[in-house]
Amino acid sequence: MDLQFGQGRTGADATRQIRAEDATPYVLVLTNYDSDGDILSAVEAGASGYLLKDAPPDELLTAVRAAAAGESALAPAVAGRLMARMRAPQVSLSAREIEVLRLVAEGASNIDVAAQLHISDATVKSHLAHVFSRLGVNSRTAAVSEARTLGVLR
Repeated sequence: MDLQFGQGRTGADATRQIRAEDATPYVLVLTNYDSDGDILSAVEAGASGYLLKDAPPDELLTAVRAAAAGESALAPAVAGRLMARMRAPQVSLSAREIEVLRLVAEGASNIDVAAQLHISDATVKSHLAHVFSRLGVNSRTAAVSEARTLGVLR
C-alpha cells in the first residue's frame, strides 16, 4: 500500500477500509513518506508493516513474509523513529488531529474539513483548539509550520 493516491484519499484511509472487512488481508505500507504523522496514521489504520521504498530487496522480502504471517514489519529507520517518539514524546497529536491539520495544510477551510471527514464544524474547531494548545501556537498557519518542523506533517 502506498500512502498517496490523490483524489483526497490516502493509503491510511484505504488500509482502514481494507482492515475493516471480514477475512481481511494484512497490509504492508511501502512508501517514500516517513513523517511521524504518516507512520502513526498507517499503523493506527491497521497496517502490519511500514517500509520505505529505498529498502533493500532482502528487507522487502522479509517484510512481505512477516506481514503475510500476521507479524509486524517495520523498516529500521521507522522503528527507530517510533521508539524515539515513545521514549521522549514531544508533541502527541491524535491521528484525527493530524488528519485535520493535514487538510488545513492543504488549504481546506473548517467547513471543507468537516465535510471531508464527516464531522461537524464545531468538532473541527475543537480539534484545532487541541492542536494549537499542544503545539503552543495560536493560528492555523503557525500550527502547520510547527507540525512540519516537528515532523508531524510532511
